[in-house]
Amino acid sequence: MSAYETLVSNADAVIGGDDLKERLDAGKRLRVKLGVDPTRPDLTFGHMVVFNKLRQFQDRGHQAILLIGDFTTLIGDPSGRSDLRPTLTKEEIAQNASTYLEQAYKILDPEKTEVRHNSEWFGEQGFEDCLLLARKMTVSRMLERDDFSKRYKDNKPISIIEFLYPLVQGQDSVELQADIELGGSDQLFNLLVGRHLQKEAGQEEQICITLPLLVGDRRSVV
Repeated sequence: MSAYETLVSNADAVIGGDDLKERLDAGKRLRVKLGVDPTRPDLTFGHMVVFNKLRQFQDRGHQAILLIGDFTTLIGDPSGRSDLRPTLTKEEIAQNASTYLEQAYKILDPEKTEVRHNSEWFGEQGFEDCLLLARKMTVSRMLERDDFSKRYKDNKPISIIEFLYPLVQGQDSVELQADIELGGSDQLFNLLVGRHLQKEAGQEEQICITLPLLVGDRRSVV
């Protein structure tokens, strides 16, 4: 089995597969991003699929980037939701995030993992930066998301801040100059926004690889 076939095995979707083949054939060391929002105290077995895929890239010499979404958690990821997701306080987010690394390192090699927090860049930005980011996406494009589309048709509320979530997650890929972003199958739209924003920024577009999650399994990895 080739390196490409191994690295995309068990994937739900691969966007930019030809680019991935070219970069692997060229021997490029790829920056592989996986973002997790500390919305609860523990990572779950449902995260194991994507974490194992990140470890697979890591074992082949690529740079694993674990992004702790302490800023995006303030918004609340609307993926797969039929209503507004409750948000947490900064204190609750910090408390939840404090246990994530210990659990993540049960799968990832801590000495080879680049750990970042998206508050590093968003915490320093102001409202003008938010407006500039918002200009890069249209409402009609946002309504292509299944969850937004269903809620709109059902006359259920969609807050403006929820529209910002995919943009903020996508901007993470620009800040990190990600070559690849991994995510669950429900994250494909968000990952594609990352490609769009990287293209706007003059970067190479990241390859998007989504994987099935262990739906309904909320047990901790500990």
